[in-house]
Amino acid sequence: MISSELSKELKEKYKIRNISLRKNDEVKITKGKFKGKQGKIIKINTKKMKVYIEGIQVKKQDGSKTNVPLKAPNLQIVNLNLEDKKRLKNKSEKNKENKKWIT
Repeated sequence: MISSELSKELKEKYKIRNISLRKNDEVKITKGKFKGKQGKIIKINTKKMKVYIEGIQVKKQDGSKTNVPLKAPNLQIVNLNLEDKKRLKNKSEKNKENKKWIT
């Protein structure tokens, strides 16, 4: 539902361009205030379409820290969480079907 593009190395390895985000994926921020920083996804809010990353926080006026919600298109997946074996299998099967229609 919420997807981001893969890094160059992962694109070459898995032959896909993007994939949906999951908890514990490691991502790199490509746009905005925190551009260039990396971290693991700690929470995904599907209702608001926001992603929260470990270590990406802002300090509030009362001194407490809060996680910053980020948009998925502003992220690039650097390392995939492969606990679910079906995750890439389904994506690669769809990719093969789409190539049949093109050729």
